[in-house]
Amino acid sequence: MGNCVVNHWFSVLFLAVWLGLNVFLFVDAFLKYEKADRYYYTRKILGSTLACARASALCLNFNSMLILLPVCRSLLSFLRGTCSFCSRTLRKQLDHNLTFHKLVAYMICLHTAIHIIAHLFNFDRYSRSRQATDGSLASILSSLSHDEKKGGSWLNPIQFRNTTVEYVTFTSIAGLTGVIMTIALILMVTSATEFIRRSYFEVFWYTHHLFIFYILGLGIHGIGGIVRGQTEESINEGHPHKCAESFEMWYDHDSHCRRPEFEGQPPESWKWILAPVILYICERILRFYRSQQKVVITKVVMHPSKVLELQMNKRGFSMEVGQYIFVNCPSISLLEWHPFTLTSAPEEDFFSIHIRAAGDWTENLIRAFEQQYSPIPRIEVDGPFGTASEDVFQYEVAVLVGAGIGVTPFASILKSIWYKFQCANHNLKTKKIYFYWICRETGAFSWFNDLLTSLEQEMEKLGKVGFLNYRLFLTGWDSNIVGHAALNFDKATDILTGLKQKTSFGRPMWDNEFSTIATSHPKSVVGVFLCGPRTLAKSLRKCCHRYSSLDPRKVQFYFNKENF
Repeated sequence: MGNCVVNHWFSVLFLAVWLGLNVFLFVDAFLKYEKADRYYYTRKILGSTLACARASALCLNFNSMLILLPVCRSLLSFLRGTCSFCSRTLRKQLDHNLTFHKLVAYMICLHTAIHIIAHLFNFDRYSRSRQATDGSLASILSSLSHDEKKGGSWLNPIQFRNTTVEYVTFTSIAGLTGVIMTIALILMVTSATEFIRRSYFEVFWYTHHLFIFYILGLGIHGIGGIVRGQTEESINEGHPHKCAESFEMWYDHDSHCRRPEFEGQPPESWKWILAPVILYICERILRFYRSQQKVVITKVVMHPSKVLELQMNKRGFSMEVGQYIFVNCPSISLLEWHPFTLTSAPEEDFFSIHIRAAGDWTENLIRAFEQQYSPIPRIEVDGPFGTASEDVFQYEVAVLVGAGIGVTPFASILKSIWYKFQCANHNLKTKKIYFYWICRETGAFSWFNDLLTSLEQEMEKLGKVGFLNYRLFLTGWDSNIVGHAALNFDKATDILTGLKQKTSFGRPMWDNEFSTIATSHPKSVVGVFLCGPRTLAKSLRKCCHRYSSLDPRKVQFYFNKENF
């Protein structure tokens, strides 16, 4: 399993470091607040829930610092495409950017829950100690007045005995921003589920922009200074370990213990998130500038199965195989941007995308382009951005697997190969390509029939028939289609597609396919590229591990999946 294991363990190591930092920060902060003299009196009211709240707050700051970095797509494309230090192993980690983004979000949710629960206990204890009349230390500390001319004398944020926790929550900066951040976080996380993202992309898109309120709330959350500690000057005048037991003597002028003075901790969250926020703002400014450059639509093609092809030009646009762009149509929605893989080759003088009807926005876009006597809708484009498919020509052998419209990145690759053959490019490292296209209906195969036919003819002319081994699989079929195909099996071309390669019915037997490839290329590095569903990714990843040799000098399979 060789290099596959190296990549796997590199990812595991990265996650272990991140998890380890979370644990370290939590434990370190917990112990700090449990032992710090500054919070001795605060602990007399709140107990250990003070340390839980502060430790989880530190972890929230740490993860909020990280949450925006995986979605800085221009930065990731720069690292992927231009940095010489990005080895194959490191570049593969960049492909997991959205996975890491989700994991960080889940960690934020976890620490948010801990933070909220701890503060619920804290406010309950603040309320009980404020209402207490037993003359205990906690009740004395809670009764310290908010009206002192000297700043920072109070410790309990609940000023009066009849003040409710709800009142403090919605009238303090910390409480109000906490509620806003929690609501924003709940909406963002629930709308980012797989079902909503695929079925109601607009809901996901709009609610995810509530991150603005989350970030702003986090930046000002600590301004109120509700959690307070004893000042350094007050500690020097009377150490809490000595003076806590003689609190009745605090107002005695002859006593060496003076009434303690308290102050709020300066807000720290903004220090954690400032740099990532600036980086993200620069990213958005760059993307806005690119999106405002004029896009000229040169050709519109309607394919079967409700698929729209747009061919476009844009000044200064430069792409690599397998990259994707974000597309906006202002006449449909001013704010919605949807990702689409480029289906054109870098060698072409235009760039193209194929759009399948898969929701309100795409259906409205296709409908707008179908109207014959209406002006062509204006399109804005942001990108291109890098993906795993960019690395396809770095492998001696490439296995391309597309499911339905997931064939689009491989159309770009196959077109580029055709142009490389035309120009007799001798620098092409790739010696063999296996291409698998799995579709539910026969009409889908017509999207790139012309491309596959051209490749067949070109490879025959150059004597490279064995360079491309492609298989087409039809998963949605009935007995009539199978019978029709069987009756015409002896014909030179396939009855369904018109290609020389016959269409197979059902799904590939991946163990057989990988076994054959491993046997045919016993000492090659094989890149496996998928644009398709998660279940298929799971099967292919297992096959990559299973059929990679433990000997690094023998066959190695590297799994790559499109993520955008």
